[in-house]
Amino acid sequence: MIYFVTGATGFIGKRLVRKLLERPAATVYFLTRESSLPRVPDLLEFWGVDATRAIPVVGDLTARELGISAADRKKLKGKIKHLFHLAAVYDLKAGEEEQQRANVDGTRNVVAFAMAMQAGCLHHTSSIAAAGLFEGIFREDMFDEAENLEHPYFRTKHDSEKVVRKECKVPWRVYRPGVVVGDSRTGEIDKIDGPYYFFKLIQRMRKILPPWVPTIGIEGGRINMVPVDYVVAAMDYLAHLKGHDGECFHLTDPHPMRVGDVLNVFARAAHAPAMAMRVNAALLGFIPRSVKKGLLALTPVRRIRNAIMKDLGLPDDILDFVNYPTRFDCRETQKLLKGTGIDIPPLESYAWRLWDYWERHLDPDLFIDRTLKGQVGGKVVLVTGGSSGIGKATALKLAEAGAITAICARDVEQLAQTKKEFEELGLTVHIYSADLADFSQCDEMVTKITDELGGVDILVNNAGRSIRRAIENSFDRFHDFERVMQLNYFGALRVTMGLLPKMMEKRRGHIINISSIGVLTNAPRFSAYVASKAALDAFSRCAASEFADRGIDFTTINMPLVKTPMIAPTKLYDQVPVLTPEEAADLVVQAIIYKPVRIATRLGITGQVLHALAPKVAQIVMNTTFRMFPDSNAAQGGKDGGKLPPPNADQLAFTQLMRGIYF
Repeated sequence: MIYFVTGATGFIGKRLVRKLLERPAATVYFLTRESSLPRVPDLLEFWGVDATRAIPVVGDLTARELGISAADRKKLKGKIKHLFHLAAVYDLKAGEEEQQRANVDGTRNVVAFAMAMQAGCLHHTSSIAAAGLFEGIFREDMFDEAENLEHPYFRTKHDSEKVVRKECKVPWRVYRPGVVVGDSRTGEIDKIDGPYYFFKLIQRMRKILPPWVPTIGIEGGRINMVPVDYVVAAMDYLAHLKGHDGECFHLTDPHPMRVGDVLNVFARAAHAPAMAMRVNAALLGFIPRSVKKGLLALTPVRRIRNAIMKDLGLPDDILDFVNYPTRFDCRETQKLLKGTGIDIPPLESYAWRLWDYWERHLDPDLFIDRTLKGQVGGKVVLVTGGSSGIGKATALKLAEAGAITAICARDVEQLAQTKKEFEELGLTVHIYSADLADFSQCDEMVTKITDELGGVDILVNNAGRSIRRAIENSFDRFHDFERVMQLNYFGALRVTMGLLPKMMEKRRGHIINISSIGVLTNAPRFSAYVASKAALDAFSRCAASEFADRGIDFTTINMPLVKTPMIAPTKLYDQVPVLTPEEAADLVVQAIIYKPVRIATRLGITGQVLHALAPKVAQIVMNTTFRMFPDSNAAQGGKDGGKLPPPNADQLAFTQLMRGIYF
């Protein structure tokens, strides 16, 4: 028996061809573009046959007579017993013109080809979308009753089926599958569609909350889903039954689940929190369409909505289909399939396979390069304060990842030593000597880097100065506040302002500011340091809002206490747990890769929340630590160098509990 198939490389078509080839003496001709011929060997391997049983026919769905050569048409005329038409656009996000060309014009070309070839029967794969958004139960013998066909996907599915019904002069059969999901036995799927659009949201919930926490979800209409293996088996069986030409078959679930129930099934499969309380989206139906359109016309509302939908991978109009109003009567098809073993398995029995396959193969995050090399390879990165501590550790990771790495610092000898160490490792680093507390030196360094390296793609504002001294010991040391602010805020700002114009010109850039956990916890004894970092944080927040549409990102890292030369004079820190420079550099790497607005430890966030919700309690906690850990002798006006007494039990407890906090 000879078959002809369009869309044989598609998700359903590929599996249907394999099913047809299981029949004795079956030969399948399949339409393919010339550019797709290199894929044929892989298809033959998938189907388990050679080129004598699965034969490619070069053509084009959108061309007259399918673009098939006269020789091939002559060879096929009068010999095709079954012509299966599956080639179409099955995508809500596709453009209207693309859907019209493939779904309607393509079907018209297939119908003309079927008649010219005198095919035994044309099997048209339509969709439940052909019913539009029909209010009520849509039977298999209904077609003209379809309504609400404004969306191009629904309209073109309806119109393509109409072409078959009105224009086809050879016997035909129509199949309307529901939302086709992956194979119930393997979970395999080839693209994100239907319920898969919500998988990223479920995954995000799993990352944020433990599975036992109840959440609020949405409720809507019933979503009719069928696994691809059911669709293929049913089509193969129904196509070969005698006496059913001119009929339509609903390949749908007779017991479809509501949207909220479907999402909870997948939430359980993903070990994510269940949506215990669901808000029915129909409640929003009282809002006039004109009001909704008016709200979305507001630029801030539209941009926020678009950003959220893009982040979650949702089509713009997916929420319009949450309240899907149509139920599909499939009783006649079910009667024909009774006793064949072709059944729709319960979603609960295979949802975990669908989820597992999606997370392993189709999760959009899998296709984003999350390596440091992928983010900085060939890009210019400047790390200030890069000759020691966090800056040096960060610069080393960047150079190893292939970045054009530049560092600056005051000490010329230390810069030269750092360059030598990099060269011994086979790495290149560009060094610039500059005191960032001196504006003229800042400007000179920016000019040199711009001239020599063409500007900077990523700036890590790491250079800083810290002073650990209580305010009561600082009344006659106002210059401490001035010099800390001069470097930590004004110096970083001068470099940033110097490099921003070039970033604006390129419409890309990333500025990472190394701030402090003290900004979140309001650490006593560090008022000068924390104030300077808080000023830089505030500038970053303002700048981020201004440059959000210019391709320039800002990230603030509220760094906990790190073992660097900056804290070396404070002997107390020899006895408390701190981060290593390499661990701190990992936070910078995280910032470069993911470009978050802020990176902070759980302890820092807890401190910030405590200060916001219970400021008096937070003050008591911080005052306790302030009195527990005294100023050094030097900070009190004496000479620091005496041996510190061993820490007492309270001090040990606090340092272990509050790792990374400034004491």
